[in-house]
Amino acid sequence: MSKILIVEDDLSIQALLHDFIEEAGHSVELAADGVEALAKYSEQPFDLILLDIMLPKIDGYSVCECIRQKSDVPIIMLTALDNEENQIKGLDLQADDYITKPFSMPVLLRKIAAVLRRSAKQSGEPQTVIYKDLTLDLEEYRVFIRQESIDLTPREFEILRELIMHQGRILTRQNLLQTLWKYEFFGEERIIDTHIKNLRKKLGAADYIETIRGVGYRIDKEN
Repeated sequence: MSKILIVEDDLSIQALLHDFIEEAGHSVELAADGVEALAKYSEQPFDLILLDIMLPKIDGYSVCECIRQKSDVPIIMLTALDNEENQIKGLDLQADDYITKPFSMPVLLRKIAAVLRRSAKQSGEPQTVIYKDLTLDLEEYRVFIRQESIDLTPREFEILRELIMHQGRILTRQNLLQTLWKYEFFGEERIIDTHIKNLRKKLGAADYIETIRGVGYRIDKEN
């Protein structure tokens, strides 16, 4: 799961971006002006920043310049300024991409995925995880059982990924909710059980998930 900082002062656009990007499986933090953006960036690491240009207090160009003095974190600039001069200015500040408003949300999500893939390859992060007969493609959210593709929802994929990445450790329902949903599901922890049930049906003989009664779920360490 990638952590994305959305910097946008239009609250309606901010909410729309938040919902779509979180639904796509990413963790999201929000900032409404340049000062807040720099403060949040200094507090925690991000995998990508969506950065509006026309911001209160400090504009997006200045935010980008400040961040580039410290980090090469991927930055996609969002703006209503669609002339060539503004695009060149953003790219000269080493933004990774530049998208003009209004934009298509599916196109934006694909651009985010593409920028994250490039960043992961440059940093040498693994693109696949293998556990017994299972192969997880972390870029495309695809799972294979002995080369056969299995159709999982994003949440099912994320649960399986978390269990495999923490082999031998019991993950409670609350662990999974906090990691994947990022907020409390008061009285709704059983949503994890529903996802696990569906996941097991799809994995069939490759279901390596163990239920720890009254606690949570685990996948044993591979020998």
